Amino acid sequence: MHRLFVALPLPEPVTDQLIGLMDDGAPVNWQGEEQLHLTLRFIGPVERPLAEEIAAALQRVSLPPFELRLGGVGRFSRRRGGALWAGVAPREPVAALAGRIERAVQGCGLQPEARAFHPHITLARWSGPEPDLGPFLRRYSDLGSGPWAVSRFTLFESHLSRHGAAYEPVASYPAA
Repeated sequence: MHRLFVALPLPEPVTDQLIGLMDDGAPVNWQGEEQLHLTLRFIGPVERPLAEEIAAALQRVSLPPFELRLGGVGRFSRRRGGALWAGVAPREPVAALAGRIERAVQGCGLQPEARAFHPHITLARWSGPEPDLGPFLRRYSDLGSGPWAVSRFTLFESHLSRHGAAYEPVASYPAA
């Protein structure tokens, strides 16, 4: 089985800026530098034939060039944990790309994604009750960056271990 997802890799200056936020001292489990990306579609575990079909379908997804920049921070809270994230702006072009990817993977037989797409970069996770994130959220509410060109999206395979997830690029799809 191959545990797959499609994401936008981040340029080094943006990754460096986000790593710099992680010295904040918030009581969360920070993501590693190699784990920072913007997920466009989580696919999950699939057998090799379907993985190959998905990889081929993604080759037909058009990626008109666009720019993104960081845009604030936020959190997703659930009963048993949550995530701290950095947002991006503008949302429209990345949401449109995610929609094209969603149609491509559904064409391969995958079920539609049940959750609404919210473009973000996961910075940290926590288990159990939500920690006090107020100081972090206030400090970085106006987080921004210079723009960067989105020039490709990538199909990744996620390898889970007791030390966390490691992400391996499987295929990269350049802008049209």
